[in-house]
Amino acid sequence: MLNKNVQTFIACDAEYDEATIVLFGAGFDGTTSFRPGTRFAPSAIRNDSFGIETYSPYQDKDMLDFSYFDSGDLELPFGSTNRVIADIASRSAQILRDGKLPFMIGGEHLVTLGSVMAVADTYEDLHIVHFDAHADLRNDYLGQKLSHACVLRRCHEIVGDGHIFQFGIRSGDRDEFRFATAHTYMNKFNLNGLAQTIEYLKGKNVYLTIDLDVLDPSVFPGTGTPEAGGITFNELRNAVTSVCSQLNVVACDVNELSPQYDQSGVSTAVACKLIRELLLALS
Repeated sequence: MLNKNVQTFIACDAEYDEATIVLFGAGFDGTTSFRPGTRFAPSAIRNDSFGIETYSPYQDKDMLDFSYFDSGDLELPFGSTNRVIADIASRSAQILRDGKLPFMIGGEHLVTLGSVMAVADTYEDLHIVHFDAHADLRNDYLGQKLSHACVLRRCHEIVGDGHIFQFGIRSGDRDEFRFATAHTYMNKFNLNGLAQTIEYLKGKNVYLTIDLDVLDPSVFPGTGTPEAGGITFNELRNAVTSVCSQLNVVACDVNELSPQYDQSGVSTAVACKLIRELLLALS
């Protein structure tokens, strides 16, 4: 059994046995290609979560009516990316074995790979819904296959063709977009096609991964690789709550907040509110 973290995300203080959703932090940024700092995101999100309410007027739900458990941050060895992925996979697998939904707060986007590995071992025919500014489909980045720039390519090697659905993508090299044409469903620039994707994925097992830089930098400047031309908070909120409330989401993650690049605290507040909406939509 996991122990409760001393400081939890707001209202995520139930006992482990009672909870159906288990949060954990994976504050890793060892392969960040531009501006590091996502290692600080989980603790910043926990701290600032007490600036929001437990009640969502969007969904007319209150976190106090459900049981969530926050197991704290993994102690990740920054000198070994392979160990980091293995440790994340192990934590996700433990949560899954206990019949609960793992909810990971990153961290750079590579942390998704460890969780997907564990979920794919548990659930057959896994599909991934991916919100991001970046394709993350490079085969390698500077010769390294374990990179946040390659994470969806590694996930594709696990789940296969036609199992990855990407939205909001507006950055990547030419080969990534060509790879997507042949192997994934990619909706560039916006969220068009999400309703049809939700209809297609009903009854299937879904992993939801959210890179917060899918948001426009005017909304979310606190990230390591900001990309102009993104979506609004309400567009993302509507999209992810639709996915979580209509599909069989078996695990999810939220990544790529670098709180130190937004001294106003707005980016962290955005991340907190989105996580609240996700938790409630999953409940």
